[in-house]
Amino acid sequence: MSGLDAQFWAAQGQNLLMGAIAIVVFITVIMLIMYGADLVKGRGRDKLQLVVLISPVLILLGIGLVYPALDTFWISFNSITDAPDPDTGIYTTTMQFIGLENYRFAFTDPSTVRTVLNTFVWMILVPILSTGIGLGYAVFIDRAKGEKVLKSLVFMPMAISLVGASVIWGNIMYDYNQVGQQTGMLNALKVFFGGEPYNFLADDPWNTFWLIVILVWIQVGFAMVILSAAIKGVPIELNEAASLDGASAWQRFWSITIPSIRSTIVVVLTTITIMALKVYDIVRTVTQGRDDTDVVANRMYVLSFVEGREALGAALAVILFVFVIPVVIYNVRSLNKVKENH
Repeated sequence: MSGLDAQFWAAQGQNLLMGAIAIVVFITVIMLIMYGADLVKGRGRDKLQLVVLISPVLILLGIGLVYPALDTFWISFNSITDAPDPDTGIYTTTMQFIGLENYRFAFTDPSTVRTVLNTFVWMILVPILSTGIGLGYAVFIDRAKGEKVLKSLVFMPMAISLVGASVIWGNIMYDYNQVGQQTGMLNALKVFFGGEPYNFLADDPWNTFWLIVILVWIQVGFAMVILSAAIKGVPIELNEAASLDGASAWQRFWSITIPSIRSTIVVVLTTITIMALKVYDIVRTVTQGRDDTDVVANRMYVLSFVEGREALGAALAVILFVFVIPVVIYNVRSLNKVKENH
């Protein structure tokens, strides 16, 4: 604190004052608009009020989401170069349209192709494992003794950030030493029981699976809580009637429980799939994409902000967006079918 002079604090005070003024002006403008809309009489009053309430949200979405998305899409079809001006020698940025060249590179460059394939593996394994384990756990501990405690233990990893979980698994669970004592928990246990230490994060392709375990460990709690709540909503009378008819527990599970919670399973699968598609923190923290563990989100970051190849990074961003679209469409269609059936 003693090293900060009066000029620094004056600048901070000015920034806070400008921020406060901006907030007050924004609130005042919104209140005036809403007040003006409330004064309108007649048949168009409801429509005008709806437009007034929705317009700020649409404007913010346009500025913060739609425009950047369109700009990224356009950049992906161009080549960006920094070259000195022949007269002044000042470096200037130039953009040249090159069509699908960036996409051709993305699907022909071996390292980038491997990155896309790794992302597909994450997209398939993480939702299946997380939802399957979460569903099984929810079924087996449903109405069991100590249910709340057991659920809390599984849900607890959800409170940890992805970076924190990556540090736990990378430095505590998977750590490997070529010489000397093993400090990683898993390798220490292997050595204790007479086995040889194993480099979990360097053995391709299994290193990708060990990274996937981290996200599964976090998402199982989410799947368990949501599916457990859905299972409790299944009418008990249906299971009792099926039991009287001689149906086994397995038959009741597949014929009653699963159809009853189908829409919830779809939502959980879709949510975790999107989470797996945009995973970045785990790979960046644990391996930085080394040893063929890279994924599209991390590769996109490296290309755009480390190597300065913004156009290639934009192409990968568009590819990632295309991956998400079918998942969202399937989710919407499945939910619509469930509503129609009801």
